[in-house]
Amino acid sequence: MDSDPPFLDTYKTLFENCIGDARTERPKDEKISIVEECELPLIDLSRLNLGVLEREECKREIAKASTEWGFFQAVNHGVSAEILERMRSEQVKVFQLPFNKKAKEKLLNFSPDSYRWGTPSATCLRQFSWSEAFHIPLTGILGLGEFNSLSSTIGEFATTVSDLAQRIAEILAENLGLKSTFFAENCLAGTCYLRMNRYPQCPISSEVFGLMPHTDSDFLTILHQDQVGGLQLVKDGRWITVKPNPKALIINIGDLFQAWSNGVYKSVEHRVTTNQQVERFSIAYFLCPSYDTLIQSCSEAPVYRKFSFREYRQQVQEDVQTTGYKVGLPRFLR
Repeated sequence: MDSDPPFLDTYKTLFENCIGDARTERPKDEKISIVEECELPLIDLSRLNLGVLEREECKREIAKASTEWGFFQAVNHGVSAEILERMRSEQVKVFQLPFNKKAKEKLLNFSPDSYRWGTPSATCLRQFSWSEAFHIPLTGILGLGEFNSLSSTIGEFATTVSDLAQRIAEILAENLGLKSTFFAENCLAGTCYLRMNRYPQCPISSEVFGLMPHTDSDFLTILHQDQVGGLQLVKDGRWITVKPNPKALIINIGDLFQAWSNGVYKSVEHRVTTNQQVERFSIAYFLCPSYDTLIQSCSEAPVYRKFSFREYRQQVQEDVQTTGYKVGLPRFLR
């Protein structure tokens, strides 16, 4: 399709050199294979609006899932099914545009580098992601012309999901004994962003990931995915496949929350597999602070040294450029 990025042509040398080459094959535990499908902890957030007992039990479940899994699914989350359906419909329209239009034209007032596909820095298949995405700062969603509908839908989606992220963050802070205004003061609309993802059909789906294994460099991520499936995460030292739930949003802890909580909450490695038959869509909201925000634990014995979000992002980018991989929080251990 002329809407698809030219993965096979652009990365022809990488694929030819690496597929079947034992020197660049994945370790056994990273092989793309069928892994056990599992239901994430499922939490009904409507209980936060009920009586004290129901509310406190719901908060305990959120904290427990964030500690033991780093992930959970939320239903009755306050984001309407109508908004989610419109969001998916609108993002499909954008991804169906001709590849040259997506890659070369400035859509929706997005910055020139908002459209990303493949992995230019990859030197082996373990470092390659068969996907395309639009990274959208929440300050850049004013659309023009044919994209007005997408712009307004993104605005509605971002507003409701942002409120949800703030509420979850406050609950997790409260569980640590902190009545904190930290997130409301530092994670503003101008510092958070969305990422619309598309994972095209992949003829070499047994060889490459849709999104390579990684952790998120934020406080919280809220994900809306379709029913194709493909999201996998590490639990108890093994990869498991997340079973899609049409009524749920997926919420996961990011690196910054793990550091801020002194390791109480877990930022868990996850990835997306490819599919040879069907494409997959998702949209993620990332709760991020300003670049100058200092991340430090309130614990008397902090595991991680104090660092700014800017310093963290720069270190991640440097590691990816030099090694092909994100190192992340281990760089900031005391």
